[in-house]
Amino acid sequence: MTDQIEKQQLTDRVVALVEAAKKAGADASDAVVVRARSRSVSVRLGKVEGTEASESDDMSLRVFVGRRVASVSAPANADPAPLAERAVAMAKASPEDPYQGLAEPDMLAQAITDLDLFDATEVSAERLKEDALAAEAAALDVSGVTNSSGSGANAGSGGLVLATSEGFIGAYEATRFSRSVSVLAGEGTGMERDYDFSSRLHFLDLDAPEEIGRSAGERAVRRLNPRKVDTGRYPVVYDPRVARGIAGHLASAINGASVARKSSFLRDMMGKKVAAAGITVTDDPQRRRGPSSRPFDGEGVAGQRLVMIEDGFLKHWFLSTSVARQLGLSGTNGRGTRGASSVNPSSTNLALEPGTQTPEALIKGISSGFYVTEVFGQGVNLVTGEYSRGAAGFWIENGEITYPVSEVTIASNLKDMFLNMTPASDIDRNFGTAAPTLLVEGMTLAGK
Repeated sequence: MTDQIEKQQLTDRVVALVEAAKKAGADASDAVVVRARSRSVSVRLGKVEGTEASESDDMSLRVFVGRRVASVSAPANADPAPLAERAVAMAKASPEDPYQGLAEPDMLAQAITDLDLFDATEVSAERLKEDALAAEAAALDVSGVTNSSGSGANAGSGGLVLATSEGFIGAYEATRFSRSVSVLAGEGTGMERDYDFSSRLHFLDLDAPEEIGRSAGERAVRRLNPRKVDTGRYPVVYDPRVARGIAGHLASAINGASVARKSSFLRDMMGKKVAAAGITVTDDPQRRRGPSSRPFDGEGVAGQRLVMIEDGFLKHWFLSTSVARQLGLSGTNGRGTRGASSVNPSSTNLALEPGTQTPEALIKGISSGFYVTEVFGQGVNLVTGEYSRGAAGFWIENGEITYPVSEVTIASNLKDMFLNMTPASDIDRNFGTAAPTLLVEGMTLAGK
């Protein structure tokens, strides 16, 4: 969509779909073309293992006949008339849904803000190969690294063109570049694996391949010769890489769709204390160069920065139009994300905001505790908040990170975890869900 002629062609297609839906008998409709472009190269032990390229333009139409709704999808070059006729026929045969409908006209974005999401840099397959090889070579050069699980580099873009029967027309496109490498350290049954990666909207913002490789190698070597530790209750410190997952659990719990389904452990907590004093969570879809930024959502609404949790108190749900109606609220807050056949709320640039202490200062006050660098397993129940994950990391002794630890389970309830959480000051906002190092007091650790 960087080419104006191409952008106009896609715009004409969604406008034609909306017009065809009206002629077919729809009371209201919206249409979207979602574009995806990707090129990637993967290597292992100095040899190319795969080169892939993909392109797609997928179109979907959503129609409303009274309180009935239906959606259809097709390639972007499909004939709009039969597609619209099929969608309207499906809607007429569907049950009524009192919450469905387009966003109110006064909620629609009046201007498309340039958030600097697109980088026109053309990255060749040869450059992708060189970057992947350089990252792997740097990792293999780290003393103690014995094998590679592979390295890769990717360049791609995604875009969206949306038109509604209320007169909204908008388009945007964002690029994404990434590099990653995974390696093994040690021998035989004592081998340990780790990885590192970099992902950015703009190519020149990526971490250097050599830096990524060196970090992956050092992380793997540091995990060698892990020990088991005694079962007990300890303070647990989450590395930022894992802390982002904790923030993601919180985002899921304050998603309006989960609240409407009564599948969130925070469903009755609006306006109440859900986290420790000082905990603030923000969400900002309009952040310049933000990894999950967008000038408008899947319904054409330009969402604004929201403080979802302020000083521990819950202030907002993530809402789309239908979910807001289901919850009896006045309207969407612009968090609707377009799926194949529906619009559901989600976070954008979510940040569990940092505290004032450095990670080192946070750890300094711990006599015995666990620093988590990896979690695995599916032991998170968002209906009850119960949390139990397999974990690996390092033991904290007298305020210092000491030896590696593996084969343990950490458990608590997310309600208690958020109320006993202290964030450090080291947030990295280059992720759609961002969080600093997190200290959670009083978790149960099952070890030897």
